[in-house]
Amino acid sequence: MFPVRTIAACAALLCASSVAQALDFKTIGASPAILYDAPSEKGRKVFVAPRGMPVEVVLTYGEWTKVRDAAGDLSWVETKLLTPKRNVVVTAGNAKVRSAAEEASALVFTADKGVLLEVVETSAPGWVRVRHRDGSGGFVRAGEVWGE
Repeated sequence: MFPVRTIAACAALLCASSVAQALDFKTIGASPAILYDAPSEKGRKVFVAPRGMPVEVVLTYGEWTKVRDAAGDLSWVETKLLTPKRNVVVTAGNAKVRSAAEEASALVFTADKGVLLEVVETSAPGWVRVRHRDGSGGFVRAGEVWGE
């Protein structure tokens, strides 16, 4: 029989390892996608996701993927309607996109809440290199966007 401390330590390690897993984000593809409450077209339609919307992949079941959106809502989408291209949505009231991954760098542009930005890379800790659809690009704080 194992001591209670050993079992508790193992449980803590399992919980910590599940938290350390990287989140898997995808994007709704070239066309809007219908999100359902179940993994079937017979399920209730809950939302029409616009093209480019980032979603977090929770699980894949056959040809369906359970996703979480920026509001935290869970739903199902056909896997074929997702793309690995990465976008983020601005969650801050006025996100500042800078020329380098540091607060003191020059301001390139600001993005309003709800604006979609394409992820170029996530190399700098706490920052995401992004590009707006007009071609402007720079670095935004990871805490000001969702989907990275």
